[in-house]
Amino acid sequence: MCFCHVGVLAKGNSIKEAISIMKPKSIFNSILAVLFVFPLMGTFAQQAASSGSIEVITTFDYPGTGNSTLPQKINERGDVVGEFIDSTGVTRGFVRFSDGSFSDPIVDPNDTVGFTEGRGINNLRTVCGNYLGSDGNNHGFFLSGGTFTEYDVPGAVSTSVLGINDVADFTGSFSYGSGIFQGYVSVGGTITSFSVPGAILTLAYEINNSKQLVVGYYIDSSGILHGYFRDANGALHFPIDPSGSTATVLFGLNDKNWVVGRYADSSGVTHGLFFVPPNNFFTFDYPGSTLTSLNGISDQGNICGRFVDASGIAHGFIARVTGTPPTKQAGPQMKAFNSPSLVTPLNPSPSAWGGAVPAR
Repeated sequence: MCFCHVGVLAKGNSIKEAISIMKPKSIFNSILAVLFVFPLMGTFAQQAASSGSIEVITTFDYPGTGNSTLPQKINERGDVVGEFIDSTGVTRGFVRFSDGSFSDPIVDPNDTVGFTEGRGINNLRTVCGNYLGSDGNNHGFFLSGGTFTEYDVPGAVSTSVLGINDVADFTGSFSYGSGIFQGYVSVGGTITSFSVPGAILTLAYEINNSKQLVVGYYIDSSGILHGYFRDANGALHFPIDPSGSTATVLFGLNDKNWVVGRYADSSGVTHGLFFVPPNNFFTFDYPGSTLTSLNGISDQGNICGRFVDASGIAHGFIARVTGTPPTKQAGPQMKAFNSPSLVTPLNPSPSAWGGAVPAR
């Protein structure tokens, strides 16, 4: 509104006296200003309601010199699970609690080679993850109250446990030894495996409490990474690829069906990805970094992720979704039900897995 004559009112004149000393032209301009501002206020209110952003709250590193910090999931308490890689290449899991303190390094008792990953955490602070055994294969674990429980999909040679919800449903990937990795979801103790048709690898990273969605990524026959989601009816929706993506990974989701991940472009830059099914996305880049990864998101809209600095060290961050970020449309997707197991051997080299087994 117009404050042109606030100085007159401040000197003790009444509103009537103030108006009486205003020139007709001034009155007319003031009325126009008021009429102009009210519609504008309505316009800004509408824009604010439909706009949003992702804002960084804090950054953090697991204590120690030269550690790369890779957060993976965040619960409603604000606890973050992840892993750190020290200067010698040893990988350990960790929990960063909501008060900013850290757990001791998480090391599975059967880890004999220096590779334990923290992958998921629920509101009860049950942690899931995997470790590399002396047999050279991944094996899953759950950690609750200081007690480790080992887990392998029955009959599998290799198992990863990548996400867990509040009722202990969990997701991951496994192989019977053929080299083909299938995704799986365990709901109420019943395991269902699935593969994206034509994929040489399918990984399931998280299931939400509502059980509406499972998200993850797969590698096609050309070695390209694509995102997918599996709905409550078991249908697979794929590929999920932002325009210009050369590799897409979906890592986490919440009960609003908001999904986070990352994608790489042809220039070699990796962008954080906020995805709203069925096909809308928003890009987030940590300032000054050429690699940003969004890995977990809570119902409150808190996100955990990482960025990589110029020296190649990864740092964790917590960000917050405010409003609804403006999204763009992803490419066209296909829809299919579960496919039969594949028999083509998987290339075991790290490059074929996008530089990590599985991506993190």
